[in-house]
Amino acid sequence: MKLLASKTSPYARKVRVLLAEKQLAFEFVEENSWSAETTVPRFNPIGKVPVLVLDDGSCLFDSSVIAEYLDPLGAPAFLPPAGMERARVRCDEALGNGITDAGVAIFLERKREASRQDPAWIARQRGKVDSGIAALARELGGKAYLRGDTMTLGDVACACALLWVEFRLPEVAWRAQYPALGRWIERLESRPSFATTRPPG
Repeated sequence: MKLLASKTSPYARKVRVLLAEKQLAFEFVEENSWSAETTVPRFNPIGKVPVLVLDDGSCLFDSSVIAEYLDPLGAPAFLPPAGMERARVRCDEALGNGITDAGVAIFLERKREASRQDPAWIARQRGKVDSGIAALARELGGKAYLRGDTMTLGDVACACALLWVEFRLPEVAWRAQYPALGRWIERLESRPSFATTRPPG
């Protein structure tokens, strides 16, 4: 398997954490999908990372699709097999992805010329980040992980979202506001899968 990804992408980090936790062998191919020289559109017509290129040459894209494919390939499992338990974990993943989506929208808007930026759009996305993080804190409460004693795909997605927000939008300062989230993140960051996938710089 080959993983086409950016080292700073929170969506790619989610997949990289899963691969590390499961100790699955893969080749990491660093790609900047914004570069004129990027090869990503050859593998994903939407032009986004991550993309997982399988040994037969077929491709999977979107981090949630890749996670679905990877989960049965090795232990531990990060998704319950069926029913409401699985739906809850997928909802946790959607929360993490939603926080990330809104944060990325802010980051990209701020790359535009100052005169072309839309403060109302930025404020709307910031509201989504803030409400998403607040919901995450409520869901975690005092538990070790979002669904109890076992780390799930929801934990991975939400942790990658928060760590990306801290990396790109430090003014959000969620650790100061939610100490329990900070303690949860510290436990996850101590795992080799998170330590080895930290973005550079």
